[in-house]
Amino acid sequence: MPGKVRDRDSRDRFSTATRLRLLGEQTAERVYRSQNKRQARRSRLTGRAALLALVLCTLVVALAYPIRQYVSQRGEIEDLQRQQQEAKERVDRLRDEKARWQDDSYAEQRIRERLHMVMPGETGYVVPDPRATQSSRVEQGAADRPWYSNVWDGVDKADQADQAD
Repeated sequence: MPGKVRDRDSRDRFSTATRLRLLGEQTAERVYRSQNKRQARRSRLTGRAALLALVLCTLVVALAYPIRQYVSQRGEIEDLQRQQQEAKERVDRLRDEKARWQDDSYAEQRIRERLHMVMPGETGYVVPDPRATQSSRVEQGAADRPWYSNVWDGVDKADQADQAD
């Protein structure tokens, strides 16, 4: 009997059905192993991706404030450079004006215009603006009027104060 069992086992072992069953089991094991490897690979890639995302976010957060400071300082530098250029232009204008005032004829011309002065032997005329009314002349600022108008306005006001007493 033991020989018959051996023959049947060996026949079963080499039968087509048994071989197909074993082949299916081996194939299923390979498929499951490859799926497990893929899943393991996916989980490793997901971890790496998460770490990479964490590093990138950390870099963005770490660099956000310095970059903001850099941009704002660049804006301040541009403003200061613009102000410096304007100051240089103003200094140049003032130097030009100072040089013009060194010229006696220019100084004389400006003094005569501003103070309404005339040279001996000349006759000075002040032509009032016909469109200006008396009220607008009173409303004019002291700096806009000739100096002697301010003097006479002061005398008139003092005289009115004395008459009121």
